[in-house]
Amino acid sequence: MADNLSQPFDKSAMTEEEKRQVNKEIRKQIVVFALMIFLTIISFLAVGADIVPRSFAIPFILLLAVVQFALQLIFFMHLKDKDHGWATAFMISGIFITVPTIAALMLLIGVVKY
Repeated sequence: MADNLSQPFDKSAMTEEEKRQVNKEIRKQIVVFALMIFLTIISFLAVGADIVPRSFAIPFILLLAVVQFALQLIFFMHLKDKDHGWATAFMISGIFITVPTIAALMLLIGVVKY
């Protein structure tokens, strides 16, 4: 048993093609991460510097948030991978339940408030 530990390990069990795929995926994630930081900076600048009109500020920020949410789901939660079918189905069903619920609550708050 101890003789096995004295032998050197292979540097990696991955093939060159697998290493290239992993490096490609890492590059994609870094680019998406930089894009998400850029979207965050844009949203802060939009509100802080009054770049967008006040009436359009909230929809603009919500639009940027939706884009960031989609990027996070696709690239960091790996929903783009083929073996995540159930997770994708649950996420889509959750969106179909959540959006009408939030819309109904906003409508109720609007009806009560005005």
